[in-house]
Amino acid sequence: MVGWIDEWWLRLIIGLVGSCFIAAAAYHVKSLSASGACSAIVMGTGFVTLGEPVWFGLLIGFFVSSSVWSKWKRKHRAKEAAEAKYAKTGRRDAGQVWANGGVGLLLCAAHAIWPDEGWLFAYIGVMAAVNADTWATEIGALSKTAPRSVTSGKPVTPGTSGGVTPLGSAAALAGAVFIGTVAALLLATPQPAEAAAGTLGGAAAVYIAAAAAAGLAGAFADSLLGATGQAMYRCRVCGSEIERAAHCGRAAEQVRGFAWLNNDRVNLLSSLFAGVLAWGIGQVFL
Repeated sequence: MVGWIDEWWLRLIIGLVGSCFIAAAAYHVKSLSASGACSAIVMGTGFVTLGEPVWFGLLIGFFVSSSVWSKWKRKHRAKEAAEAKYAKTGRRDAGQVWANGGVGLLLCAAHAIWPDEGWLFAYIGVMAAVNADTWATEIGALSKTAPRSVTSGKPVTPGTSGGVTPLGSAAALAGAVFIGTVAALLLATPQPAEAAAGTLGGAAAVYIAAAAAAGLAGAFADSLLGATGQAMYRCRVCGSEIERAAHCGRAAEQVRGFAWLNNDRVNLLSSLFAGVLAWGIGQVFL
């Protein structure tokens, strides 16, 4: 009992120190706002304290990869023009941090209390969805092909909620596969040569397939919710249709959607859908 408590405190301290370091670095390079950095510290500490490497490893993989894309693409005017319509920009605040990782932390806690591989599959699906959506947003904004509405198929202006492009869809799939691959690598354990090609290889394929299917489905669910239920506004000054309740220094007029369904909640709902889908895939194949 004493040994378990000592290990718990050690993991908590390691998680707190490591999370503070990562959050401070992210704040310095403007990947996180002050509220986002504080939330990241709490979240990261929880993952390290309660979970094995795969739990916080996927979170780090998502954050690092999405931040790299955001920084690299921020220099492109096409992305900047599209971001002017978004509710949030590349610098993540507390709302975005919890929308992207809050469900995962709950799943991690559930697994710590009631160990079951189903929790892990659900987590892989959640992280695959948020990573797929982020990669699609960051990379898809640079598409030379005009986005089309996921509901009507008609061309829409870049940055329109619910708009998809072939480049963005490919980026979403790549982002989801990336999470599945990271999970497979982190879950790989040394095994006898005769077993490695069977059990381990089969499990890795299922992790990647679950992430790919759930992540891509979650990204499209995000687009569908964005095109139908998400609150959208029209700027009273420039006339742009935007996700923000204020634009050009003035309150904007809501033109469609539900006022409570903002971008963070759309991300949350779509990741929940992906988590359930990945859980189901895990139940079938493992």
